Amino acid sequence: MRFSSRSTFVALGANLAASLVLATSSGAQAPTWNIDANHSAAQFAVKHLMVSTVRGQFDKVSGTIQWDGKDVKTMVVNVSIDAASVNTRVAMRDNDLRSANFFEVATYPTITFASKSAEPVDAGKFKLLGALTMHGVTKDVVLEVEGPSAPLTQGQNLRVGASATTKINRHDFNLRYSRAVESAPVVGDTISITLDIEAIRRP
Repeated sequence: MRFSSRSTFVALGANLAASLVLATSSGAQAPTWNIDANHSAAQFAVKHLMVSTVRGQFDKVSGTIQWDGKDVKTMVVNVSIDAASVNTRVAMRDNDLRSANFFEVATYPTITFASKSAEPVDAGKFKLLGALTMHGVTKDVVLEVEGPSAPLTQGQNLRVGASATTKINRHDFNLRYSRAVESAPVVGDTISITLDIEAIRRP
């Protein structure tokens, strides 16, 4: 086959380069780490009557992390929390939190976090920006993360861990009680959130 012009060679070279870039990017996809629900927790704390702190957690946490095991900038995190698994160790309060008074778990059963970017801050620390969806509202939040730990080999699996914290205003997610309750400082506006995550990478 004979090519009639230099432009033909240029076009072929551009197409080949594009193909190589696509092949490289698809082959370089970071491995998947699965969140170990048995060793992970989503915890929260909020002021009660401005005199004490009520603490609780969600017992059911799942999700995945795409990460090359080295550079946190490659990290893509997706976390899913079962809103009905809220646990403050007081059954009556937990039932109230699940009801239409607060989380409305029948309508909004899942709380999710989907990361958008990760930026190193210091050795063993980074910021994780992402979208938090709760009670039908999505807002960007920044998690302050300590970790990840150095990968640990257990059997054929690798394990890593990290802890992340952030604070939100519950009103931003339309989490409001009745007017009578909101008129007094019964429940604080600011909620502190802590995620303790252990993740597994299988061969």
